[in-house]
Amino acid sequence: WAFFSSLSQGGAAMANAGKTHPKYAWLNGKLVPWAKATIHIRTDVVNHGASVFEGIRAYWNVDEQELYIFKMREHMERFWESMKVTQIPIPYSPEDITKASVALLRKNGFREDIHFRPTAFVGVGEMYSSSPDEAEMGCFITAIPRPQKPTLRTGIHCCVSSWRRISDDTVPPRVKSGANYQNSRLAMLEARRNGYDNTILLTREGKVAEGPGACLFMVRRGVPTTPSVTSGILESITRATLIQLFRDELGMEVVERTIDRTELYSAEEVFFCGSGAEITPIVSVDKLQVGTGKRGRLTEKSQEVYFDICRGKNPKYREWLLPVYGRRG
Repeated sequence: WAFFSSLSQGGAAMANAGKTHPKYAWLNGKLVPWAKATIHIRTDVVNHGASVFEGIRAYWNVDEQELYIFKMREHMERFWESMKVTQIPIPYSPEDITKASVALLRKNGFREDIHFRPTAFVGVGEMYSSSPDEAEMGCFITAIPRPQKPTLRTGIHCCVSSWRRISDDTVPPRVKSGANYQNSRLAMLEARRNGYDNTILLTREGKVAEGPGACLFMVRRGVPTTPSVTSGILESITRATLIQLFRDELGMEVVERTIDRTELYSAEEVFFCGSGAEITPIVSVDKLQVGTGKRGRLTEKSQEVYFDICRGKNPKYREWLLPVYGRRG
């Protein structure tokens, strides 16, 4: 679910957007040309960040010539939970959004790894208080190619942010809300300005929360450990998946608990995980080397297990995948 690209590449990406964007998006029940997928500038989503969304991966299997959406059902469950908490109902069902997502990926003819985002939003209404009877609630879906990054192998350098993670009694981080990511943006801007690739946010109690768009795991004294779901984190689908895979495939129980900042300095391995981040090794924190300064053994092994499943190469977990083109079940 991390959507932050390198600031140094941002200008080039915007300049090339007109040349590289897909042909179609989905908006309020219709597949529309990319340039016509528009909403009014006065909407609450534009002015106040009134939206919730899901970041979902689809993986291309070359041998089968199939595109597999990973854990679509779980993403739809979280999407509807986010809409409930933020009171943004939409006139579509989870099945509607699932069918629309598949239709959009097919229409664009993707034959590569994809990241797509269903977004529920509040339209034009009264400032801050727009309810379903005061403003239109809408939904759009956009999809873009998302190749895997070299940093999955080489790792990234992180700092601990001076910005604290938002908490459940302000704007709940377990909800995947567009407005929440201003917190992430400020933390990322600070990190990049200071020469780091990414950053780690702490709770207001000073405990480790997560990255700007990804959950965090560490391996300390051989034990895989991750902050609890009450530590100011998104209830990540990738995180839950890895907890299961560590147990079922690697024979290791993941400990969920509060983590101190200094534990990251003495850990053997640290990595981010999320639909967008996938499983990204962290090789230094605050310029202190993590472990050997390279991708760790358990990080690499979890990547191998995870990506085989995502690409449909492990039949044991085929039920987690939704084929876009329907060539294989």
